Amino acid sequence: MVQFQPAPLDRIFAALSDPTRRALLERLSAGGDLSVSSLAAPLPMSLPAVMKHLDVLEGAGLITRRKTGRTVACRLTPAPMEDAVAWLERYRRFWSESLDRLAAAVEDQP
Repeated sequence: MVQFQPAPLDRIFAALSDPTRRALLERLSAGGDLSVSSLAAPLPMSLPAVMKHLDVLEGAGLITRRKTGRTVACRLTPAPMEDAVAWLERYRRFWSESLDRLAAAVEDQP
């Protein structure tokens, strides 16, 4: 059986598509490690549900997890996010240039 592995950018954007996962990344962006239980505390869901979201984030390479004794700590991994930003930047430039040309054409109209 052939197993399909989505491209890294596909995994990153899929991970970012969920508001809960974005909230988890936001909490981790303050820096340092946070335990899974502290990440889960403000969320209105069970710990197993939070763990599933963390699995997706880890699969996309956006976080790393480290277990010390009974505590699992998570840390943000920014490198994959930089790849996504670089991909988006190409399209921002395209649309910015296109809109600038449109504005110039409209301004040239009598």
